[in-house]
Amino acid sequence: MASNISRYLLVLIISFAGTFTFAQNSFIESRSVSFKMPGGLGAREDSLASEFKAKGLEWPVKYMYIRSFKYDGQLEVWVKNQRKEKYRLFKTYKVCLLSGAMGPKRMQGDFQVPEGFYYITEFNPHSAYHLALGLNYPNASDKILSDSLRPGNGIYIHGSCVSVGCIPVTDSDIEEIYIIASSAKANGEDFIPVHIFPVRYNKKKSLEYFDTYTKNNHSLAKFELELKAAYEKFEATKEVPIVMIDRKGDYVID
Repeated sequence: MASNISRYLLVLIISFAGTFTFAQNSFIESRSVSFKMPGGLGAREDSLASEFKAKGLEWPVKYMYIRSFKYDGQLEVWVKNQRKEKYRLFKTYKVCLLSGAMGPKRMQGDFQVPEGFYYITEFNPHSAYHLALGLNYPNASDKILSDSLRPGNGIYIHGSCVSVGCIPVTDSDIEEIYIIASSAKANGEDFIPVHIFPVRYNKKKSLEYFDTYTKNNHSLAKFELELKAAYEKFEATKEVPIVMIDRKGDYVID
């Protein structure tokens, strides 16, 4: 037990409403998620409620989980309404553009979309990109492994279908994603998890690309396989996995 505590000295496991457990740092971040629900989306919310009902899902949403796949250009929204339920897929959205290449973001201006384990820290109803959901990049791992002076920041899921380093979707899609996230936030999910993967590990074409791209880059392959472990854990359990960060900044999946 003592050796495990020593190994993860930089880590404290934080559980949010029993649904999302993530290693952040050696202390609990005290800042709260900035939240604003925009007006004028009432009709869109009614439409969403009907779509949820048609799919056998409850509205309003209490728990939300987002997965994004860079190479595949997709973003998934998973939902549930009870703590002990398994997550169910609501919808898969198309990501408009991809900047950078496979691999994590490591410095400001590298045009990379981050890869790893994040959560929503900001709701921006007045974004220049229609609506925007901010992520906690750089997270504890990024702060260890990225450029110490210029790791970059300002990573969002947003509309307008344009971006460098963020996750852009259409204005129509960000309205749905934003409303669902707002529902989860309003119902007490302060830390909505967002996991960003390089590829869909269960898709042949994507996995072939992954194998080719990482073949001669052992460091990148190691990093991407850390992410793969979390992907596989969720696929098997439909529960968001516990992710820890060790002294070196590596992700460790429980």
